[in-house]
Amino acid sequence: MDGMKLSDSECRLICAIWEDEPVNSTELVRRCEQKYGWKKSTTYTILKKLEQKGAVENRDASVVSLVNRQQVMEQEGRDLLGRMGSSLPDFFAAFLKDRKLTKEEAARIYRMIQDVEE
Repeated sequence: MDGMKLSDSECRLICAIWEDEPVNSTELVRRCEQKYGWKKSTTYTILKKLEQKGAVENRDASVVSLVNRQQVMEQEGRDLLGRMGSSLPDFFAAFLKDRKLTKEEAARIYRMIQDVEE
């Protein structure tokens, strides 16, 4: 997954795959039409791109992911911070500017910070 960049459409498709994999490719086309308004050709084009990147496999009309949600989230987060030229604290502050955390969310984030502290 390192260095693999996914477009917005590729992210949407892989999320649809994660919802219930393995998923039949015909069913995936139906879901993407309902969810995103995509035509069959659009879904298959994006699926082919994901296959070429090594993110999914489509064998015998059964589609499975070869990367997990956590891997993609980590890469997307690194890419976003890199594009923005931002520090993690600055990004976090901007993200939370108009949002309140629940006690559970705050506790979970606090535990994550403690786990990675040097």
